[in-house]
Amino acid sequence: MKKIELNWKTGHSAELGTAPDRMVAARVPGNANLDWALATGMPDWKRGTGFEEYRWTENCWWLYEAQLPKCELRQGEQVFLVTEGIDYQYRIELDGKLLCEHEGMFSRQEIPLPASGGEVLRIWIAPVPKYPLGIKDTREEAAQCTKPAASYGWDWHPRLIPVGLWQDTYLEIRGASYIQDIQVDYELANDFSSADVTFTVNVHGEGDLSCIIYDAQGEAVARGQCVIRTTEDSEHKIKMTVNNPKLWWCNGYGEPNLYKYGVELAPIGTAAESYSGTIGFRTIALTMNEGAWEEPKEFPMGPSPAPITITLNGVPVFAKGSNWVNPEVFTGTITRETYEPLIKLAHQANFNILRCWGGSIINKKPFFELCDSCGILVWQEFMLSCNNYVGTKEYLRLLEQEAVAIIKKLKGHACIALWCGGNELFNNWSKMTNQSAALRLLDKLCYEHDPKRPYLMTSPLHGMAHGYYTFRYPDGREVFQVMPSAHHTAYTEFGVPSISCAETCGETADREQLFPLVKNAVTIAHHAFGAWGDAAWSYLDIINDYFGKAGSLEDLIEWSQWMQGEGYRCIFEEARRQKPYCSMAVNWCFNEPWPTLANNSLINYPATPKKSYQAVADACRSKKMSARIPKFTWRGGEQFTVDLWLLNDGCESVAAGEAAVSVELRGEVYALQTWKYGEAAANTNIEGPTLRFNLPEFDAGEGGELAALNSSGSERKKGTRHELKLKIEAGELSAEYCLLFFE
Repeated sequence: MKKIELNWKTGHSAELGTAPDRMVAARVPGNANLDWALATGMPDWKRGTGFEEYRWTENCWWLYEAQLPKCELRQGEQVFLVTEGIDYQYRIELDGKLLCEHEGMFSRQEIPLPASGGEVLRIWIAPVPKYPLGIKDTREEAAQCTKPAASYGWDWHPRLIPVGLWQDTYLEIRGASYIQDIQVDYELANDFSSADVTFTVNVHGEGDLSCIIYDAQGEAVARGQCVIRTTEDSEHKIKMTVNNPKLWWCNGYGEPNLYKYGVELAPIGTAAESYSGTIGFRTIALTMNEGAWEEPKEFPMGPSPAPITITLNGVPVFAKGSNWVNPEVFTGTITRETYEPLIKLAHQANFNILRCWGGSIINKKPFFELCDSCGILVWQEFMLSCNNYVGTKEYLRLLEQEAVAIIKKLKGHACIALWCGGNELFNNWSKMTNQSAALRLLDKLCYEHDPKRPYLMTSPLHGMAHGYYTFRYPDGREVFQVMPSAHHTAYTEFGVPSISCAETCGETADREQLFPLVKNAVTIAHHAFGAWGDAAWSYLDIINDYFGKAGSLEDLIEWSQWMQGEGYRCIFEEARRQKPYCSMAVNWCFNEPWPTLANNSLINYPATPKKSYQAVADACRSKKMSARIPKFTWRGGEQFTVDLWLLNDGCESVAAGEAAVSVELRGEVYALQTWKYGEAAANTNIEGPTLRFNLPEFDAGEGGELAALNSSGSERKKGTRHELKLKIEAGELSAEYCLLFFE
């Protein structure tokens, strides 16, 4: 096959069929409203409130136009228009003749075209769909379409809705015989000694079809072939066996071993065409969390918690990771280069799972290829979030079309751990249930097209938890007090906010406009205020309570990211201490699609890790010492207490050893105790002793004084602020915590 790129132009019109007044160069893949903005000098959508100037772009028709080149064809060859995805509802015309009408941005289209050349190809994209029964200008407008709801406005995404040829759209010259589709399935032996592989290949025309599987060294380990002697469309299954396959493991549990395959069709008398991909051999299931069958404990009985332990190759995995959202507002601009630094950071954070949240896009192919190679499991949700997706006949038809396309496109990736109907659909703001037609349909489709992979109706289900999204709760308790008393099988969303990094803040407005940080149009737009509560993300009152009045934006950044890091460290480690009843900790969120002033993310746009990222990476190490600490702020004369643990995930044991515990304060080191711990079996934690230490009292100094409130609201005595560091020295298992101390 030969791929031919087209020279596209784009413009907008008030109605279908009316030629735009102006056309501008279009980047494909890309987004029409961004192309127009760049060509006409519209405001920078990332800065200030510039994105609001784009609102009109969601209400017009967008036209893409290209002239077909003359294609010199050999006998039997034909030209096709191929699009991997157009956002969102569109019609395709050639010299005014309708070729196709389609709704949905995740399904591929292939349309035969004439080869004469000079014809004008036009793609008309309709105004953004808006459900008339939904609340105007909210996510509810997305409740009867399969377009991601986040772009309609969210507490991490501006109201800026992209449209356009967001995936590759091009011409393709095909011979008289060609491969239409390849699906690869396998069955692992119970003892993992072999894998029976089936290639299902749809072929147009005739030829010799062969399939080969290669190991990591490029050596062929299995082969199969068949001869096709029909000119009709036909499906062919080629079976083979791979002996003693190296299994695919997620990060921290083993190597993400991948095999490469090649599929070749050699038509009679013409050159062969080949295709390649990868296979990761593994089994995956959701199993019941230990102890969950014993709940509820008394009559009247309800359901036990839903199974949520990911069991990979027979090994229960403690899933550590984050919620993933689209990394760009204008999704057509996303490339492998967009994904690579982010997936690398997820891997370096010791994550083994990313939850692809349902209000976001279905990611492009490089995302899944990178997760395959890095051993990052993917919890893949369909594009439903926080709405009631009423199962009208038309919506169900559309959902089935898009869901089937997504399942078939992604199911060959080893990284896909489970399918999920969508985000927070069983809550009072969505009002969906397990009887909702859309969710029953998705369950059916996943079973029909990918029966070995788990499916969840939504997140969270009974036993799991979403929230809270704060360092200190409204009742005054910190995460340090809340988490030890929590009892959930999985924490699939939780957050601790912070101010963004200085460079990111500077991308939203001029620095002099950002400090003091006050509520105005720009700070609201970039989520410092009004995103989730009045100042939930910027946290100014609470920062002031702990640290005093900030003298600069840098102070706010340093203090808030300190709190975010220790808060996230606490939650991740406490969730791990609750293993095996708990088997997952996935924070909200990992990344962002545009620069914000404040957020819950670990990575600022586009790929800048916060200081708090390092605390999370440390908390998610497979093997480490861990401390359960009762609070963040301490004073001289108080008794400091800490419960010690050894945390061990993965498939390796930890040898017995010693851990020396100390407190560092004002340049002095105070030795507490040495813990002699025994061997920790693979995938098993050890609970250690409780240590106590009376913190020294000092005379209050001059600098850094503040009058702050404790959790009960009473004023504390003024005192100088210091770092209180807890250190656990145990070689590669060592850990360190940074707390707040007042003289």
